[in-house]
Amino acid sequence: MDSIAANGVSFTQSYCPYPLCSPSRGALHTSRAPHELLVDHNDMPIEKSIPISGQVFAEAGYDTAYAGKWHLPETYPTDGIRGFEVLNKVSRKGKLAHDVDESTMEAAIEFLKRKRSKPFLLVVSFINPHDICLLAGETSPLMGEVWKRYEPKAVADLPPLPANFALTANAQGAVNTQLRHQDWDETHWRRYRYAYSRLLEDVDRQVGQVLDALRKSGQEDDTLVIFTSDHGEGLGGHHWTGKMNFYDDEAAVPLIVSWKGVTPAGRIDKDHLVSALDVLPTICDYAGVKTPAIVRGESLRGVIEKPQSPGHEFVVSEMAGGQGGGGAGPGRSFMVRTKKHKYVTYHGPQRAEMFFDMDSDPGGMKNIGGEEAVAASVEAHRKMLADWNELTALGKHPVQPNPKAERPAKRKQAKNG
Repeated sequence: MDSIAANGVSFTQSYCPYPLCSPSRGALHTSRAPHELLVDHNDMPIEKSIPISGQVFAEAGYDTAYAGKWHLPETYPTDGIRGFEVLNKVSRKGKLAHDVDESTMEAAIEFLKRKRSKPFLLVVSFINPHDICLLAGETSPLMGEVWKRYEPKAVADLPPLPANFALTANAQGAVNTQLRHQDWDETHWRRYRYAYSRLLEDVDRQVGQVLDALRKSGQEDDTLVIFTSDHGEGLGGHHWTGKMNFYDDEAAVPLIVSWKGVTPAGRIDKDHLVSALDVLPTICDYAGVKTPAIVRGESLRGVIEKPQSPGHEFVVSEMAGGQGGGGAGPGRSFMVRTKKHKYVTYHGPQRAEMFFDMDSDPGGMKNIGGEEAVAASVEAHRKMLADWNELTALGKHPVQPNPKAERPAKRKQAKNG
């Protein structure tokens, strides 16, 4: 992964549009807000009228292929993805992510070895380090297998606790009440963080082999490489594991734009706010492919070639329900990130809010939303969110039922006749 950054620009202020797999993946491949896609939860399909990346590039004359996790709605579809050739039709059942990712890696390598007369768009979607969820309390026979493979050999090997391990002061919503793993001691939290690093090592090796195949194919100098993720992981920040939160642990994601000999080599961009919504416009721009009629992101080529350009004033992330909003419900929660601040508002009758100074408090340790000194800035962020929601027609897109929540109810109804 470091080699991708060595040839490109790494954006450190990068955010996902929704800290959950399916909604974030849908936004990545369409440059539309998750609620516009009608993807409010996992295992939901993208609204059919909205074009996805594979269709955009197939119509432009590209060979388009997809290897690995999709999750819109099927995790590993067997009946295709709009616009893409599906390279590996695999099942996750009873398998570690490492083994599924091995299949994804091999399928991507075989695709790169093909002789072709057309340009290509290839998505290589590894699932790891997602197997960290198996160590966070999920009931799974694979939990023991994960610990067996990634168990630290000695306490001396363990990383420290995160700097934001403590709870947020003056927290609003439910962020300090829906805690996980209150029975874990500090050593267990550190073992958990160690395993995550080992999972990253696994997928890093697989990424490296795909990049090696690209080099050997002779196409490296003609290929734009984008590296990103659909969401982050709590990793103990505020005693949290998993996603569905707006702290940077969960909502911030890597985003590297890399083209050997074209993009600036090894630049770390700490100034520009970026979003996964920017990925599709960016690859269209570099490829000379027309973007869909409606996109919510912007090409990053401008700020890459002219770093003095202002870029986004703000980026937005959302959740239907969500950890901070008091559990499931019909409302949505939102995050607005500007260059200095982060504003969070949770669904529910009281619309709880939090506000953070990201320069002095990037870990979200103190909510300052109630302080008079920032009242005008809080109001400005509310206005940005209102404008965004008007632009993306939030009012025309009610929260969709959660497919997983609906299944038990349907079974019960059928049983009762």
